[in-house]
Amino acid sequence: MSHKTLFLQQSYIDCTNQYTALLEAPNLPLWDYVILTASNEEQAASYRTQIQYRLEHHMIPESTHYAVLPDPDGKRVGSGGATLNVLRYVHENAGSFENQRILVIHSGGDSKRVPQYSACGKLFSPVPRVLPNGKRSTLFDEFMISMSGVAARMNAGMLVCSGDVLLLFNPLQIDFYGKGAAALSIKEPAEIGKNHGVYRVDSEGNVGGFLHKKTVEQLQKLGASDDQGNVDIDTGAVIFNSEMLQALYQLVDTKEKFAAYVNESTRLSFYADFLYPLASDSTLEQYYKETPEGDFTPELEQCRTELWSVLHPYQMKLIRMSPAAFIHFGTTKELRELMTERMDEFYYLGWTSNINTNREEADFAASNSYVSPNAEIGKGSYLEDCMIRNKSQIGEECVISGVTLDGQTIPAHTVLHGLKQQNGKFVVRMYGVSDNPKEALLFGKTLPMPLWEAAIYPVCDSMEEAVHQTLEAWREGFPIREDAISLKDSFNQADLSALLPWQEKVSDKVELEEILEAIDRKENLTRLVEQMRDGISERVKGELLKEAQRLSETELDQFSRKIRIYYVLSCFDEKYMDSCFATISSGILAGAVKGLCYDADAKMGKDQVTVNLPVRVNWGGGWSDTPPYCMEHGGTVLNAAVMLDGNCPIEVVVKKVDEPVIVLASADSGAEQTFTDISSLQDSSNPYDPFALHKAALIACGVIPYKDPISVQEITENLGSGLYLSTQVINIPRGSGLGTSSILAGACVKALYEMLGKEVTDEELYDRVLCMEQIMSTGGGWQDQVGGLAPGIKMVSSEPAIRQRITCVPCKISEKTRKELDERFCLIYSGQRRLARNLLRDVVGRYVGGIEDAVDVLYEIQQTAVLMRFELEKGNIDGFAELLNQHWELSKKLDAGCTNTCIDMIFHSVEDLIDGKMICGAGGGGFLQVVLKKGVTQEDVRKRLHEVFQDSGVDVWRCSLA
Repeated sequence: MSHKTLFLQQSYIDCTNQYTALLEAPNLPLWDYVILTASNEEQAASYRTQIQYRLEHHMIPESTHYAVLPDPDGKRVGSGGATLNVLRYVHENAGSFENQRILVIHSGGDSKRVPQYSACGKLFSPVPRVLPNGKRSTLFDEFMISMSGVAARMNAGMLVCSGDVLLLFNPLQIDFYGKGAAALSIKEPAEIGKNHGVYRVDSEGNVGGFLHKKTVEQLQKLGASDDQGNVDIDTGAVIFNSEMLQALYQLVDTKEKFAAYVNESTRLSFYADFLYPLASDSTLEQYYKETPEGDFTPELEQCRTELWSVLHPYQMKLIRMSPAAFIHFGTTKELRELMTERMDEFYYLGWTSNINTNREEADFAASNSYVSPNAEIGKGSYLEDCMIRNKSQIGEECVISGVTLDGQTIPAHTVLHGLKQQNGKFVVRMYGVSDNPKEALLFGKTLPMPLWEAAIYPVCDSMEEAVHQTLEAWREGFPIREDAISLKDSFNQADLSALLPWQEKVSDKVELEEILEAIDRKENLTRLVEQMRDGISERVKGELLKEAQRLSETELDQFSRKIRIYYVLSCFDEKYMDSCFATISSGILAGAVKGLCYDADAKMGKDQVTVNLPVRVNWGGGWSDTPPYCMEHGGTVLNAAVMLDGNCPIEVVVKKVDEPVIVLASADSGAEQTFTDISSLQDSSNPYDPFALHKAALIACGVIPYKDPISVQEITENLGSGLYLSTQVINIPRGSGLGTSSILAGACVKALYEMLGKEVTDEELYDRVLCMEQIMSTGGGWQDQVGGLAPGIKMVSSEPAIRQRITCVPCKISEKTRKELDERFCLIYSGQRRLARNLLRDVVGRYVGGIEDAVDVLYEIQQTAVLMRFELEKGNIDGFAELLNQHWELSKKLDAGCTNTCIDMIFHSVEDLIDGKMICGAGGGGFLQVVLKKGVTQEDVRKRLHEVFQDSGVDVWRCSLA
């Protein structure tokens, strides 16, 4: 990077930082007035909308007075007339020019050479960088940033700038506290200066004269170039001090005087009529001959005579800014080259060819544009404020602006620009990238008038129709038509109020697609939302909601997108987190209940069936069995069935009763209820219902219908008797973490099928229990019930799918290893019941939101489960214990609430006696599990715990593998 580039980069950064500080601390020196000039009231209204938008989004200082002044009475009065109109406005509002710092940006041109900016004005044309607030920048924003430091470098006065030139400089190089005027110039080689205005400097360091588009030789001969061959280029930026402003204002301080100076006949030019008299070498005779903005008229000559007498006594100091640069947004061709091939020249400014677009590719540039993945965009093309849908094809080196394409083909080197008209119609203007609208040429064809005035563009009822009709007109050679419109008239009749809403609509479309693409890639959605500094618009929220409501809950890809849309929306309104979890539940339920059907042929085959099952201990992969993770990635879990004190503590009893009723009982709570009404039996989703599990088991096993209103009388008649179903968890405290609730569900299904004399496979058994748990809306995983239903140590897994199909494979462990594990494995009760927490909601929510810690840990714990199985099958209990420790650390990463001071203290108190440690279940209380060091007994651990915790309930529970 050159010294110049480095200096400009840092200056650009400094200006941006200073401007950001200005927005937050308005007591810093800033402009009292920022005034834009406009060609007519319609353009002025558009500018005001842009300024109001920035005020509402805190993008410009609120304490500054902003005004947009159109040429009076809709007449073109020239940039000089517009300047006098500014002076009148400021004087009327401030009373004088003393102590007023005024920034004036002349922006009332037609932009004939870049017609796509005729409507919005070049001043609000895009600049290819993102502002600190995340918005796309425009020339106006860059003016406000780059000129923010100038206010502190001058006394009261007015800085006048041209609205189509972006200056890059350091404001610290400006120092003007004197009288008269100062011209801001930059040093460039004469080879560049020959295409621009150049200042000639006199011996006093003031502007001696103005040279316009002279050759290099002429510039040297006229003394405008220095010894290095550089010249002082006119940047179009000039400062007038307050005394000079007062002198100018006195020329128009009455209504009659103002009318004489500010009119179409005089049409004063700021640069020709106000600056020329300030040059020390200027003469009145030559002044009269200076090319006017309009025509030579007697009124102009009279005004020049008076202006000369007022202005010529002042000098114009030359302020050289170096290093400095300027970027001129001149023609459409230059614009396209700047946005594509030349972008590397300005990378140091943070500029990029792709701003706010869903497709960022090196071959073309896009600014605030949605581009379909199926669209083909030619190399070197520039898209701006567009929607390019479906299989649209755009040729090379095109400029496409403000239109919607839907499958059309656009030829190479073409400009396509859409405008809404004041009457609600639409026009799409089409011409060559190299065409000059001031000339009578279009795509190489000679026109009977300048392209700017040729009525060749169809006026249509919609943008889509306008694109189609304009392409048809192009194929026909663009004939002049009475019902068509020209570039000039379509600009003059444009509905400028539609520009910003259209840009916002496109921006919203891009944002919508970015969100959906991030969702489909399962990215960190919380970070995505945080990066959207101002949040997302109501339109985007509405479109996201519509998309979510459209998506199916039973198709995995759609399900995944749907839950994450709700997650994004929940970042702005928490109620959508409920929608996210409701979708997960309903998606699982929809798959689970597919196989549900009431079995009217089922009969009570025995008088009584009692089923006892062990509890389970979870070793590896816990949480990977939880929806929606298991549905999207499949789950992998290693667990074991264990008995407590030699008993299987989960018990379910099913027996016949003589009455035509169904009796449900919970021996744990002592609750028992007789049911004769089918509707109350079918309501199984209330988590506070002591019989929710019983009811779900009856539905899952086909004993009662899921929804059909068949009477209990008819059901019992079909069964051959009434039915009694009782559940009990024997001598295990609630919140144990040993999977008792799910295993109890498994015991219910097993007992009911045995009572009905139905033989089912293990997989069918697991499937029915899964169905049962989803009917209850528990939202949990499947490892607990398999842990109790299948004996021993096993690897339990599932493939990605909405409806989970569980595979259970016993681990091949030698008797020696099994015996060692039985001796070294130990359960410790923490003395505290696991408290109910929003644990499931938290962990699942973080996974759905793409939080890396959650996503990565869920993957790692599955790996750990597989490695645990490997170590156990190899007989390496020490290796298994170390993996148990690793899993414990992962569990704490996933859920910090799985431990607490009491749990940490228990583990710490026996640290020297154990090789491995882990919680049971979700943790936060209940049971803990440890692998003892070789030679350490359970009694050793019990003694240690009693020493530390006395009779608080912390104790070892005797267990053995089932």
